[in-house]
Amino acid sequence: MVVDTQVMTAEQLLRMPDDGLRSELVQGALIRMSPTGFQHGRIIMNIATPLDQHVRTQHLGVVCAAETGFVLSRNPDTVRAADVAFIAQAKLSAEKGIESYWPGAPTLAVEVVSPHDLYTEVDEMVTDWLDAGTSMVVIVNPRKRSVTVYRLLGEITLLRENDTLDGGDIVPGWTIPVSAIFAG
Repeated sequence: MVVDTQVMTAEQLLRMPDDGLRSELVQGALIRMSPTGFQHGRIIMNIATPLDQHVRTQHLGVVCAAETGFVLSRNPDTVRAADVAFIAQAKLSAEKGIESYWPGAPTLAVEVVSPHDLYTEVDEMVTDWLDAGTSMVVIVNPRKRSVTVYRLLGEITLLRENDTLDGGDIVPGWTIPVSAIFAG
């Protein structure tokens, strides 16, 4: 990860040429990340595919891929891109035809910890998502084969491979065994 100390806006970030790196803004500072590895991508799909299928069949909203930017704060701007994000239908009806970054937080953000991620950086991401109004943040840790769920009300739940991740009132009816997240 490379951090550029020059202050940028979300609009400047959006206009940057695509160089194959994933970029985010944290309080106006540009953060550049290398493409993820195979295991990371596979885990993302193990979550995103069943989540997207459930959300579509139940007409609950939209699931977005890792490249989708969300403007979490302004002046200085913070733009984050979760590995998987869900936006509830109620939020979608208010915003039509957006071609830039989503103006606000998703309802659910899923982050898969990469081998080079520092725990302080992961904590900062969780805080950014929750402070911006994300109702549920799911952190998947491949090394520990665990999932930690953070909710807006300060509730934190640690799940192991024999447990089941439940969308609760955020994604009603959606569940996935933690073991399925790490399958394949």
